[in-house]
Amino acid sequence: MTALVQAPSLGGRMRALGRRVLMSEYLILYLCIALFAGLYLVVPKIASPYNIGSLLSNMWPLFVVAIGQTFVLIIAGIDLSQGAVISLTSVVGASFIAQSANPVVFSKSPLWGVMLFENGAILHDSALGIPVAIGAMLLVGLLIGALNGAAVAYARIPPFMVTLVMSMFLAAFAILLVKSENIIELPNAFHAIGQEFGIGNAFKYFSVAMIMALVLGAAAHFVLGRTVFGRWLYAIGINPRNAAVSGVPVRKVIVLTYVFSGFCAAMASIIYTARVDQGRPTLGEPFLLDIIAAAVIGGTSLAGGRGKILWTFYGVVFLTLLGNAMSMLNVPFFYVAIVKGSVILFAALIDVARRRILLQGT
Repeated sequence: MTALVQAPSLGGRMRALGRRVLMSEYLILYLCIALFAGLYLVVPKIASPYNIGSLLSNMWPLFVVAIGQTFVLIIAGIDLSQGAVISLTSVVGASFIAQSANPVVFSKSPLWGVMLFENGAILHDSALGIPVAIGAMLLVGLLIGALNGAAVAYARIPPFMVTLVMSMFLAAFAILLVKSENIIELPNAFHAIGQEFGIGNAFKYFSVAMIMALVLGAAAHFVLGRTVFGRWLYAIGINPRNAAVSGVPVRKVIVLTYVFSGFCAAMASIIYTARVDQGRPTLGEPFLLDIIAAAVIGGTSLAGGRGKILWTFYGVVFLTLLGNAMSMLNVPFFYVAIVKGSVILFAALIDVARRRILLQGT
């Protein structure tokens, strides 16, 4: 006599559906589509060509720096110094190529007479000025990342403490270098990095920043999904001791991960500095919350061992769209911070729920 198989109840089916939606890799993409559709009903101009161009322009540098944060979060770390790296490298790059400098403003700066002069920065009239400035920005980002990684991997200082202290030091040092002043009048060729371009009369959706972001994103996606180094990152995030026993060079991988994070922050600084057309010692200060939020909202786990570049891209789109919507709706600044903080908390709760479902399934 065969046993009757009881059909699942409506509540059981709804719970199963909820789990599938929660565990879906495209959850944030679905939310982006729903958010855009809902906003379009309230503010139709959000779909205008001009606003779409503005959204894309804001997305690329945030995506670049969030890629580095994603790598760090995968190994169960965190990099709170990325915003300060953006600020310091902005000043460093501008100090090579500024077309002029006011002695009244910069006479007390440590850079005056060394990097900055009344007729311009040290390489303001050199064909090598922009390549050297960009190289210096990337080198500073790499060195700061190496310091962070060494402190975490070899001194075994918690990454939160290491990068928080580094952030405070770099932010203060950037302000000290220019005495809280912005280095203005950068070359047009450098400014073009942050500007959009089009073909003929087509609306300008393309930019050097977009190319930089997509190339970096594709390379990072390949590393995580198709290389041994990518597998090492996930293994360290899940259990560093087991990873070490399995032959993973844990310390070296941690250092390289933070080096990459610093590199991404410096690349983002190039784009942001080109967009504002000045070296600004507080340039990265507003972006720290957005950087971490973009990765976490996309689905990268704060506990490590889980994350993808495509997820981070979805998180960047969602966060940029949310910020754009609040700007168009004239939401007061303090409410913007509250909303973003609430979104991060919601993303963290989703991460906890996902990990519980995974544990129940094992």
